[in-house]
Amino acid sequence: MSDSDIATLPFGTLVPAMVTPFTADGAVDYKQAADLANKLVDGGCDGILVTGTTGETSTLTDEENLGMFQAVLDAVGDRARVIAGTGTNDTRHSISLSRRAAALGVHGLLIVTPYYNKPSQAGIQAHFEAIADSTELPVMVYDIPGRAGVAIATETIIKLADHPRIIALKDAKADFSATTRVLANTDLDVYSGDDGLTLPLMAAGAVGLVSVSAHVAPRQFRALIDAAAAGDFATARRIHFELDPIIRAAMGHVQGAVAVKQILRWQGILSNSVVRLPLVEPGDAEIAMIRADLAEAGMEL
Repeated sequence: MSDSDIATLPFGTLVPAMVTPFTADGAVDYKQAADLANKLVDGGCDGILVTGTTGETSTLTDEENLGMFQAVLDAVGDRARVIAGTGTNDTRHSISLSRRAAALGVHGLLIVTPYYNKPSQAGIQAHFEAIADSTELPVMVYDIPGRAGVAIATETIIKLADHPRIIALKDAKADFSATTRVLANTDLDVYSGDDGLTLPLMAAGAVGLVSVSAHVAPRQFRALIDAAAAGDFATARRIHFELDPIIRAAMGHVQGAVAVKQILRWQGILSNSVVRLPLVEPGDAEIAMIRADLAEAGMEL
């Protein structure tokens, strides 16, 4: 994808929620992070989300988050959009981290719904607007009620779309009717936040995907998104079916970071599959299920 294509959407179209590689003793491995970011961009990804859910952001320090932003910017910042996951359940903390990320030169921010607190819709709206007001960067709102404990109401998303810097939505709600209303009533760039729903959401007008499974098969996801964007739904549907077992392998048995790091190690892309507690590496039964799904997709690892 050319620089001019990337420039058409502030967040790109295929955006892996990149894992955070660790050394064998659990320190952040910035060299492996840079190498992985380059490999993903070489595979067709035009955006990289750094330290989102799959990047284990909740167990990283601020300095580790910032180190990851810098490492990925240095690696691919002239070839892809680098999006910083700076949302927490503390608005002031999120503002501070967002400002520090902006100072490094990231291209945009992903802000998740405040988790654990269970704020009202008025509180959710105020949280996102306060963070969006704190920098000049474009903001992608991340709606993931299964993790946050509270959904962003459709009416709240429509209100947030009036903010000049809130321009995108990562939709991990799996409520097609609600997303349809957002697409019909806002100019937000909507991204599937569920790999398996990419095709139906793009058929309704979504622009792309923020993905876990794209680590494993970036070129196939690139082809799916390009086909759907071109209205070639016969091709998109074929690729959708081909990707289904890969998506199951990456997301169906253990937490996404756990599965993806295991698969990337099998592929020889990462040197290990270390995750931080409370995450643990997959057990034998889980590994067998992941391998079976990959074998169904023709990937013998």
